[in-house]
Amino acid sequence: MNGIARVFRLAVVLLAGSLWSAALWVAPTLFHAQPDRALAGLLAGRLFQIEAWLGVGVALLALILPGRAKFLWGYVAAALLAAMEWGLRPIMSLAHERGAMWGLTFGAWHGVAAVLYLGACLGLVLVVWNDDFR
Repeated sequence: MNGIARVFRLAVVLLAGSLWSAALWVAPTLFHAQPDRALAGLLAGRLFQIEAWLGVGVALLALILPGRAKFLWGYVAAALLAAMEWGLRPIMSLAHERGAMWGLTFGAWHGVAAVLYLGACLGLVLVVWNDDFR
């Protein structure tokens, strides 16, 4: 295994672990420990923004490696994270400011984001489970 493949493996592990930990205990802890829900939401949003960039970086790295087709579920996870960050985040911000966007409240859009995030987490479960990251 060459150096880039080893870096890629580490990056996949970092992405999977950080996605799962952000969802399972970091974000819930923020909302439990921080009495200012707006600040907790801002901090959680920043963490999810970092996850999106990390996901895109891992997907781009996968593209330059041989066997890149095996990383299909990783690409799906990265696409879902990107859709959340650059597609859904602006909509959620407008819904938060205005009370609703396209007929859905901020809470409803937050639910859509949670489903996309869960999809990204499950995509990486499949990658790790199937050992599809070379």
